[in-house]
Amino acid sequence: MDAAAMIDKFLQLNEDRNLKEAHAMFAPNCLIEFPGGKKYKDIYEMVENAKGRYNWVKKHRDRYFVGVDGDLTTVTSIGTLYGENLNGVAFEGVRYVDVFIIKDGLITEQHVWNDFGESGVLN
Repeated sequence: MDAAAMIDKFLQLNEDRNLKEAHAMFAPNCLIEFPGGKKYKDIYEMVENAKGRYNWVKKHRDRYFVGVDGDLTTVTSIGTLYGENLNGVAFEGVRYVDVFIIKDGLITEQHVWNDFGESGVLN
């Protein structure tokens, strides 16, 4: 499986809440970092924190960019978020960028940037 397909599968597993299979794609001690420098120790902690932000969210994954530097592969996913906030109001069009670092077939880092704060959709 190529790197972009691997990350697309990972993101889909997250959306489908198949967390066990998604978590298996992480290397031990994987770094997961979200806007504001918020870091999570694993996918389960990340999902638990999201419960206080929105009812659900999914991604329109528009583009992938892949780069290789030695034994590291970087995959960047760009698109928009859509979902439902805690008040039951639907939202869409919130930009996101996810950057993944892959080594030896496992995700070692996930860095997330998005416009949730600027969009106001979570209020």
